[in-house]
Amino acid sequence: MLSLFLSLLAPAAVLATPCVEFDSNFNLYVFGLNGKDVGLGAQSTWASPTATALATSGRPPFDGTNTQCFLSQYNNAIYILGADNANPANVYIYDATGNAWSMSTVTTAGVDPSSLVSILDHDTNVFYALSGGNLYQLDYSTITNAATGPTAWEVVEAPNFQTTGYKPVMALAQNHIHFLDVPGNTAGEANIFVIHFSYFQPAVQSYPAASGATFPETHGQTASFFDPNDQVQEQFAFVPDDNSAVYIVNVENNSTIPLTGPTDTTASTFAASAAALVQLTSAGSIYYMPFDQTNPSAAVAWTPITGFANGTATSGSSSSTTAGSAVGTATAAGGGGSSTSASASTANPSAGSARGAATGLRIGRETVFALGAVALAACLFL
Repeated sequence: MLSLFLSLLAPAAVLATPCVEFDSNFNLYVFGLNGKDVGLGAQSTWASPTATALATSGRPPFDGTNTQCFLSQYNNAIYILGADNANPANVYIYDATGNAWSMSTVTTAGVDPSSLVSILDHDTNVFYALSGGNLYQLDYSTITNAATGPTAWEVVEAPNFQTTGYKPVMALAQNHIHFLDVPGNTAGEANIFVIHFSYFQPAVQSYPAASGATFPETHGQTASFFDPNDQVQEQFAFVPDDNSAVYIVNVENNSTIPLTGPTDTTASTFAASAAALVQLTSAGSIYYMPFDQTNPSAAVAWTPITGFANGTATSGSSSSTTAGSAVGTATAAGGGGSSTSASASTANPSAGSARGAATGLRIGRETVFALGAVALAACLFL
């Protein structure tokens, strides 16, 4: 009887999902980590970062389980999906110039917010998502850095590939959506949706390895490298879920370069600027890999951002872990590069890429209070 009583009162643990993303000046932000949102500045400052707290009024609770973050590069705005468990379809907008939040009400129209995987097209500022066997779009072409009214997902069409049992892996480059790990494909192949002409390319596209191995047919995370001149992305990173490697896919020359994966192999998600790939682990640790898009085979190091922990600034500086030999015969890539530092409230405006979020168990104060109430009720019951 007591066990039944406790089971009825005990709260369900919430797997909240924070995320990392950049603004248009390539300053790094961390959202929803232990209840805090902070700016960590430009890449040149990450050796000893100063965490700047962001505005809290109007922010999402970050209690959803499918949080995804996107940079709208033209608008210097960060769009966040799935961060509000009570309103899972709504989109929150962080204005990086004005350090302000707003919320856009969204009608699902058949989309399942708990499982959809999305991208944000750079030029049109339109979201695309695969959900329930259909490709959907959410048009934000008239929305910039603040919510202006209700919007709705709309069906585009059904993909020309098998979606039953498919857990989408989507990457954006050259205004094309690349679907990886599609059932029936082989390593190095992707199905493509051409955004500007709104059609699925009939044949799969191959991205053979320039050296070493191409990307495997497996589930993973993606991040598209932004262009410093606000042009479309031409390269994206694919990281298998086991973090065993980083595969740089170049859609201009249709090739893949394999690099050494992160040293921290726990569950992670990734964000990319023009010159770095950032990893957020399920434990809340942050690492980055400098990357030179003009010389993707140059040696790099995975470096932890150790001046920042659990959503607050801490003392200390970062140390480098050198990326060793890459998968196959290629060598680790990238050159450094950093953007001009700007604070979260004064960044200049200069649209974006999909960002999932690292999943980790977080028990907030409400859960602690509820557990205390359970314990008290149990004592009274006895």
